[in-house]
Amino acid sequence: MTEEAKTKQPSPKGNFPFLETIAEDQLAPDLVQKFPLGFLKKHHLIPIMYDHKPAVVLADPLQLEPYDDALNVLQQYCPRLLSSPQEIEQAISRCYYQHQDLESGAAGLPAEGEIQTLQNIYAPGQTEDLLNVANQAPVVKLVNTIFFQAVSHRASDIHIEPYEKEVKIRYRIDGVLHDAMTPPLPYVIPLISRLKIMANLNIAEHRLPQDGQSRIRIGQKEMDIRVSIIPISGGERVVLRLLDKGDHSLGLEQIGFTPKIEKCFKTLIHQPHGILLLTGPTGSGKTTTLYAVINALNSHERNILTVEDPIEYQLPGVGQMQVKPKINLTFAHCLRHILRQDPDVIMIGEIRDRETADIAIQASLTGHLVLSTLHTNNAASAPTRLIDMGIEPYLIASSLNAVMAQRLLRVICPNCRVPCQPEEDVSHLWPSRTSRHLSAQFYQGAGCPRCLQTGYLGRTGIFELLQIDDEIKELITRRTGSHLVEQHAVEKGMITLREDGLYKVLAGITTVEEVLRVTQDHATAEIRIQEHVGS
Repeated sequence: MTEEAKTKQPSPKGNFPFLETIAEDQLAPDLVQKFPLGFLKKHHLIPIMYDHKPAVVLADPLQLEPYDDALNVLQQYCPRLLSSPQEIEQAISRCYYQHQDLESGAAGLPAEGEIQTLQNIYAPGQTEDLLNVANQAPVVKLVNTIFFQAVSHRASDIHIEPYEKEVKIRYRIDGVLHDAMTPPLPYVIPLISRLKIMANLNIAEHRLPQDGQSRIRIGQKEMDIRVSIIPISGGERVVLRLLDKGDHSLGLEQIGFTPKIEKCFKTLIHQPHGILLLTGPTGSGKTTTLYAVINALNSHERNILTVEDPIEYQLPGVGQMQVKPKINLTFAHCLRHILRQDPDVIMIGEIRDRETADIAIQASLTGHLVLSTLHTNNAASAPTRLIDMGIEPYLIASSLNAVMAQRLLRVICPNCRVPCQPEEDVSHLWPSRTSRHLSAQFYQGAGCPRCLQTGYLGRTGIFELLQIDDEIKELITRRTGSHLVEQHAVEKGMITLREDGLYKVLAGITTVEEVLRVTQDHATAEIRIQEHVGS
């Protein structure tokens, strides 16, 4: 079968039904187990249950020989169905890994002294397809199963936590950790060694932390894996960050902005110079928002350069530079050289020290638009944080255009969304300056297999946009406290993080409980601000 035939989308021919998607209840693991997976992948063929009877799905209806072979294996006549090669490959992977029994691999697990031989299974650092399972060692099948289940559940991180008597594996899904599996204790040493081999790390080193990266492929989908290993009392703890290498053309319209904030933000990112900062804790979506801004600004008229640690996603048409501290290629060092490249827009992954902040401010004052992130709890704390780094307040006031704080909160699962009423009175949560319709309908997720019974599926952002006007510049120059800066901004109409979240509650996007969970660090500050505004 030619490459052109593999990628060409099939269309219904004759009386063969065409399946856009192969549903979960159509998968037939018992039938799939009768075939070598290499055969199924090579011919883009999979047996399924269709109308409660076995059927064979093909990408090409003219593949008569593989179809006849399938009938011989199944020992019965099965009708032919059509689907795309990509859908068939995904169905094969779902059928294989989602129905794997983790305990079944215990027999034949390599002993501790045999771990070194695992290096001969795969060359370190190469991209692996998780569906290449022929002749794999049991520990390799276990690792691949962990990866596949994490990807299918939309996990962003995998945590492998060894304790004295057990090993816990947890997935972070939509920002919350969920217990996934508890493999037998003998798995932990070969499991971690296998991950070290994939990331090209030293499997003999157990005393020091190690960081590395690897890449896997599930059918047509590639994932970057960032590996962090630290020694703990129970052994070695591993955290794996999963980064999808697919298309990331995320637009500002998909981030979760309210119309008012979106309009102001789009105006700010088209300023010819100045600094725009995004703030929030780790995992609050700052990098995703930065990439959305770069996508909005990316055109043949602009020279856009970035300095990142690490480069999470490749952006076409953008020059991306990777920080390498081991060879003294720091943020500040990269910035000095980037300024000689005649950039229009500079994106700095994070402002961590005074030297980086100094160069960023000088770049903004000399006609460049600088985008970066800072770790603060709210937008008003950003100027104070820069002053603490040693930056002169007048420089901050003259270069800073705006600061946007953000968080990610979970979205109610649309599959099991039902009306509800809060158990307690929540009317006090809405500030007096905002109008809340008392008849507004609240919603929650009842829980279903699609959302893993959590009631939430996916996340959206909530935002707090602080625009630096003349009054705030004066407050910054006088080194005024962040709470007074925030009070002034609220008086001028700034929507706080909690308010933005509550608007999304009224829109039926999320729940009150989720907003309170994500914004609990703002409760005391907002009470103080509301008292000031009301006085």
